[in-house]
Amino acid sequence: MSKPLGKWQLRALILCAGLLLALGQAPFSFPIGVVVGLPVLGGLLLRTADWRSGFRLGWLAGTAYFAGSMFWIVEPFFVEPEIYGWMAPFALLFLAVGLGLFWGLGFGVAACCSGKARLVALVASLTLAEFLRAHVFTGFPWGLLAYIWSETPVFQLLAYIGPHGLGMVTVAIGVLPLIWSNRWLRGATLLVTLLAAWGIGAVRLPEGPPALRDVTLRLVQPNAEQRLKWHPDHVARFFQRSLSLSAGFDAPVDVVIWPETALPFPYGEHPRGMDMVRAAVPDTQFIGGIQRPNGPELYNTLIHLDRNGDVAATYDKHHLVPFGEYVPLADLAARFGIYGMAAQDGTGFAAGKGPRIIDRPGLPPYLPMICYEAIFPGYAQVQGQRPEWLLHITNDAWFGSFSGPYQHLVQSRARAVEQGLPLARAANTGVSAMISPYGQVLQALALNTDGFVDVRLPEPLAPTPYSRFGERIWLALALLLLAGAALSRPRPQARPHAATRVRAQGREASNRH
Repeated sequence: MSKPLGKWQLRALILCAGLLLALGQAPFSFPIGVVVGLPVLGGLLLRTADWRSGFRLGWLAGTAYFAGSMFWIVEPFFVEPEIYGWMAPFALLFLAVGLGLFWGLGFGVAACCSGKARLVALVASLTLAEFLRAHVFTGFPWGLLAYIWSETPVFQLLAYIGPHGLGMVTVAIGVLPLIWSNRWLRGATLLVTLLAAWGIGAVRLPEGPPALRDVTLRLVQPNAEQRLKWHPDHVARFFQRSLSLSAGFDAPVDVVIWPETALPFPYGEHPRGMDMVRAAVPDTQFIGGIQRPNGPELYNTLIHLDRNGDVAATYDKHHLVPFGEYVPLADLAARFGIYGMAAQDGTGFAAGKGPRIIDRPGLPPYLPMICYEAIFPGYAQVQGQRPEWLLHITNDAWFGSFSGPYQHLVQSRARAVEQGLPLARAANTGVSAMISPYGQVLQALALNTDGFVDVRLPEPLAPTPYSRFGERIWLALALLLLAGAALSRPRPQARPHAATRVRAQGREASNRH
């Protein structure tokens, strides 16, 4: 019989399991945590005494997972380190510990069940906890377990059950084999479930390249370093770079696309700047990001110019980044010198009205998303309408150069798979890319390089099950699993009546004599 682990050994084991799961997120994209980390956590869950110890297990594992996968969160604070640098370690600590609470909730609920039913409950409760994380307090669905599969065919299951459904499948693959006592049965179950998920995804993937439309987009990547992007000595240089990358076509281009806030002047306040854009892209449509003042409010906006250079449409970002584009309790925070980092006037942005499809002559109708909005699956569609492609403009220079931009790219790819729609992505420092409806990167510009790429727009696929049913499929299954696990909990035995106890004690006394 193996010696029980000491308290610190146990904690180290939990932390290692969480960090192994974190290796599944980009740029590593190594899903070893599913077959090693999750089984370890599932086995420890079976040994927990009560919901409190289950909560501590999940909280510690979640804290390690989020610290290991979200360490890029410190990067925005070092864009202006003299102002925000002191916040960086607190941001990572509070983020990891705070997000870990959701995992604690999932494991704590599962620990309320008995025996092997805890494993079934964990499949549902951890998925529901992750769903809550994606929605409460404005939501923060970075690092979902589904994204662990981004470099495998399993990623295609997003088209059927979405990111939370795939997250539930991920937990099931890792912990349900522990239901068997025999280690060979455990290994066989793990292998069969993993191969089944892999096979279903592989069947969906096409044998050849996707069909392309006769529509060409130019994605421009100016590579404006964030700490210099708004510096008076560099603004004109970056603007001129974007203009140069946009001008001149070897073949017809239908639209030129610039990233988020790539136009360095407020909308309506620099006619000469807009004339320079029109001159660079004559007889071609133009889409780009700009800051748009409207009275006392400021919006993070996408502007669409038609072939004549007239404003054909605008779209205002509606889901803002907390502490980046606005500050909760802004008046109180301002007393301590805390302002939204992305707004140049220090007042923060106002929120737009919500997702909308832009349909203009000469281009298939598209649904725009600005930066942070691409991490939310629900924003990639409009109820009752379907675009023919998705457009994501972003400024990932805030996220550094190691993991943040690549994780954001994975999330853009996920939106394409979920909806069965191609997605064009223009990012300030990268990665700018054309993404197929299967989430494949067809053409791209490398991170931290300036340039452009002319790409043809792929054809959309038929609506996916996820685009039709949303979260209902996995949610119904999760609730059924949780209810089944709860019902399996043994009922406490009622204490015998006092008279019965007296008679039993009398019989025991007689037997002794």
